[in-house]
Amino acid sequence: MTPDQQPPRGKGIALALLATTQFVVILDASIVNVALPSIGSALEFSQENLSWVVNGYTLTFGGFLLLGGRLADLLGRRRLFMIGLVLFSVASLLGGLAQSDLWLIGARALQGLGAALISPAALSLVTTIFAEGAERNRALGIWGAVAGSGGAAGVLLGGMLTEWAGWEWVLFVNVPIGVAAAALAPRLLPENRDEGAARAFDATGAVLVTGGLALLVYTLVDAESAGWTSTQTLGLGALSLATLAVFVAWESRASHPLMPFGIFRLRTLRGANAVGLLLGMALFAMFFFISLYMQQVLGYTPIEAGFAFLPLAATIMVSATMASRLVTGVGARPILVVGMLLLAAGLVWYSLVSAGGSYLGDVLFPSLVVAVGLGFAFVPVTIAAVSGTRPDEAGLASGFINTSQQVGGALGLAILASIATSRTASVVSEGVGDQAVALTEGFQSAFLVGAGFALAGAILAAVTISSRDCREQIESGRVEVPAPCAGQPQAEQAAVAG
Repeated sequence: MTPDQQPPRGKGIALALLATTQFVVILDASIVNVALPSIGSALEFSQENLSWVVNGYTLTFGGFLLLGGRLADLLGRRRLFMIGLVLFSVASLLGGLAQSDLWLIGARALQGLGAALISPAALSLVTTIFAEGAERNRALGIWGAVAGSGGAAGVLLGGMLTEWAGWEWVLFVNVPIGVAAAALAPRLLPENRDEGAARAFDATGAVLVTGGLALLVYTLVDAESAGWTSTQTLGLGALSLATLAVFVAWESRASHPLMPFGIFRLRTLRGANAVGLLLGMALFAMFFFISLYMQQVLGYTPIEAGFAFLPLAATIMVSATMASRLVTGVGARPILVVGMLLLAAGLVWYSLVSAGGSYLGDVLFPSLVVAVGLGFAFVPVTIAAVSGTRPDEAGLASGFINTSQQVGGALGLAILASIATSRTASVVSEGVGDQAVALTEGFQSAFLVGAGFALAGAILAAVTISSRDCREQIESGRVEVPAPCAGQPQAEQAAVAG
């Protein structure tokens, strides 16, 4: 069914289903962050391994995202959307029933795989159901705004469910929604696929890159306990890099590669993905440690931590709207540089947290600086990521930037969690008996290194991003700027991490 053939009422109901589903995918990730201390206590996670509750999801989501988009194009977008929903729901049920840390991590990885099928299929359905132009722009704005609000709702709902029903319910809540959406999809969504495309997809590439990254993350997370120069760390590190090298070699020879390296001929696109990687490295870890600081050091309950994140989420939405307007007049590069510098400044401010701190001085004000920086960074990095691409490459380029941020989030969290754990252990070995003080010093070190990631991103943006390329992309009409989330999954990651 073409966009012109589907009645307006049918389109509206279809959009409601797709936006609600993406809302749940985003909601789920943000819910888990607030529940982390409760999960850690219930399943006896060590402090360093707690990061796997987040990374189990982001690694498979980022690693299989491009494959999910390719499968949706070839096998049918509605079909993959439904398969992803069923997988996501089953994984959520298994996660809620988890009796051990490995059980939960496995369920979270399965959730990430389901999300990697749902997200690109849902966005593709929006773009195929609605005709190009004003109709599609309005639909993408609604889809992005509803989905992006999932992060803000998630931090509050996560706190409520964790405190009143138990951490398991932050996962159980997805099951009835996912099952209902999968049941309604055949009635409300049209089936479509790329009929003329070769039916080939690069599953080998997806497994290689995800496996290599997962092994690298495990090596970094476990390095503190095993020793940075131990045989285990050096051996696993070498194996992970070898696996990623095999991935690169495979992609260069594959007939239908998951990652066609030819698209990286564009300097602005390369720069945007490098900045996106660093943005993810700083962003995901920041929210992880703030959640732990508020609950483990300041003594907040889960619901109090949920409410504490709301000013940040609201400020991100406002600043993203401002950035959308500014990039058309000032250019993408200066807004992106300012955004990354503000993020770095906010993280430096966070590095001053103390064991006897307060929400007002140690959390709220630096979070507002970070929120403005994130809003200013997301819009221009999205535009830069597709600048200079041909129309048939725009979807692939958009997938790359989302993948870069997911992978960056996993790597950054692994690195900073290891740094924080190492610093905390060092403080304890020096004779400091106060656990809150030891944890806080670890968080301080992590925030400071995270600020370094953001500063490196600002420098890269200044030397690699071309404002002229971005302006040409905006003027071509292939990038929609007015809506803060404009249907771009990566623009939602600020709320996701919260």
